[in-house]
Amino acid sequence: MEGKIAAEGSDNALWRKEAEAIDLESYTYDLPDDRIAKYPMEVRDQSKLMVYKRGEINHLRFTDITSQLPADTLLVFNDTKVIPARAHFRKETGAVIELLLLHPELPTRVINDAMLVKHSCVWECMIGNKKRWKAGDALSNVIQVNGKEVHLQVSYHDYEHNLVKLTWDADVTFLDLVKALGEIPLPPYLNRDTEEPDKETYQTVYAHHDGAVAAPTAGLHFTPRVFEALAEKGIRKSFLTLHVGAGTFQPIKVEKVTEHRMHSEQVVFTRALIDNLLQSVNHIVPVGTTSLRSLESLYWYGVKLFKGETTDFHIEKLYPYPWKEAEPPSATQSLQAIADYMDASGFQEIVGETEIFIFPGYRFRLCRGIITNYHQPGSTLILLVAAFVGNDWKTIYSEALAKEYRFLSYGDSSLLWLIDEAS
Repeated sequence: MEGKIAAEGSDNALWRKEAEAIDLESYTYDLPDDRIAKYPMEVRDQSKLMVYKRGEINHLRFTDITSQLPADTLLVFNDTKVIPARAHFRKETGAVIELLLLHPELPTRVINDAMLVKHSCVWECMIGNKKRWKAGDALSNVIQVNGKEVHLQVSYHDYEHNLVKLTWDADVTFLDLVKALGEIPLPPYLNRDTEEPDKETYQTVYAHHDGAVAAPTAGLHFTPRVFEALAEKGIRKSFLTLHVGAGTFQPIKVEKVTEHRMHSEQVVFTRALIDNLLQSVNHIVPVGTTSLRSLESLYWYGVKLFKGETTDFHIEKLYPYPWKEAEPPSATQSLQAIADYMDASGFQEIVGETEIFIFPGYRFRLCRGIITNYHQPGSTLILLVAAFVGNDWKTIYSEALAKEYRFLSYGDSSLLWLIDEAS
């Protein structure tokens, strides 16, 4: 669903013409396979750090991040935790069926609650070798969960839409089940099997809420000593939860980027976060593209509340476009609308869904900088970076290649300041 387009008539027509004219070839670059970091640094915070600000680039180590952030910065982290979402089942014929859990459907779509379900649930899955698993067939397995022998049966709930029903006979949670059954699903571009150390190294040190299929990898560089240095400088931090889905790896395959399907991802915000954002509204730096997308989605949710459109938190892919500069409420007005709504409703947290698609032409509403890794050529995340720093993204990536930075999930880091940010 493309969502509501705010402006009508000529503004809408002009925006669509400009958006549909985006040439994806202009957002690609040559990434040799040997520049993709297949394994993490032995010490997380010893990765390289590139700092970009108003056209200037400096090369540091990640342990220098504290010196590059003003003392009034609010860092916002995504504390999702990757679950062992990939599981394999062998049929009597010998065929191996692979399931990659994407999103819970029954009895709840709220991921944090879905982790606690017992005995039966339905998930949307990506199914490997589906042609060998017909509708009506059941898969089964016997596994040990917390010292208990558990009989698991897997069948289709909806064959066409890849909805899979899992049923087990022991009084254990779904989270305990998948921890015993599955493996951490590494990004496909690593082109290797998951290994035992990945269980730790593919999680941030602050991962807390189980439910992601992919890690918020910009946070992999943070260590206790980095957090200690940040605290000594007085730099504040806050947390949100966006359960990263497999859609983050989906390449753009359509000619018009506006037609690219953005998979909906679930995000959780607390009332405490809203207060922290209000106190630091002009000094917010998200850690990672997932945190940035969450914060920008939060702003647009506040817009919906401010304008009295809805109280449902769902940000459609193109909802932010093409707002006139003077039309939306300010960041403070948007956040205050959320605070007022939560207080009136007695909510301490809100669970929402976002499909937001950020590409050149987007105006950032909450975020002034971003800590992020280096992303795949021609991806939605490259478009996001280009929206943030303009055409300088090419210089940034060329410099990273020339200086032998390591790329993608286990790669090096960057601190980018918004192209029009004067501070």
